[in-house]
Amino acid sequence: MRVAISSCLLGAPVRYDGGAKPNAAVLGLAEKVDVVRVCPETAAGLPVPRPPAEQRDGRVWLRDGTDVTEDFARGAEKCFGPVIRSGAPLAILKAKSPSCGHRVIYDGTYTGSLIAGDGVFARRLEKEGVCVVTEEIVESCKPSVEHPVAIVLGSGLGHLGSLVKPVRRIDYHDIEGFPTDARPVLGT
Repeated sequence: MRVAISSCLLGAPVRYDGGAKPNAAVLGLAEKVDVVRVCPETAAGLPVPRPPAEQRDGRVWLRDGTDVTEDFARGAEKCFGPVIRSGAPLAILKAKSPSCGHRVIYDGTYTGSLIAGDGVFARRLEKEGVCVVTEEIVESCKPSVEHPVAIVLGSGLGHLGSLVKPVRRIDYHDIEGFPTDARPVLGT
C-alpha cells in the first residue's frame, strides 16, 4: 500500500522553524507501507527556516505580512501530482498546518488559536478523493496494514502459499464455522 506522508512527520527538517516533527506512530506505519514523502511548502521553494504562516480570510500569510497564498497553491500542486500518480489512497499530514492541516488549522492571529478548516494541500487531496488524516489519528488508532484474508489451499495448490507473506497462521479449529473434523492433507 502506498501512503503519502508529510516529510516533517518522518523527521525531515523542513518546517518553518527549521525543525522536524517526527512521530513514532507515523514512523512505525511508514516501515510497513510504500511512502510518498510530501512537503508542499518546500516544494514551492519557500526557504527553511521562514516566518510562520497561517490562513486568514481565504489567504495564507506569513507573520511578517507577506501573502504566500500562491506559493502554497503551487506547492500543493507540485506534491499533488506524485501522490495521485502513485495511487496512494491515504495521506497522513501534519495537523494544524496551513498546508497540511485537516479539519483544524491555526486562525491567522499567530496566538495559537485554532479554527475549523483545512490546509491548502489537504483540501486539494480530499477534493480528488484521497483520504486525509493527521498524525493524531494515526496515534489514536494504531493502524495495521494486515489484510483480513484467509487462503485455504486444496491439494496440489500448496505451492501458492510461497507467493504470499503470511502475517498470522490460524488453526482450523479457531475458525468459526469451519468443519471440526477437517484435517490438513499433504498434496502434490
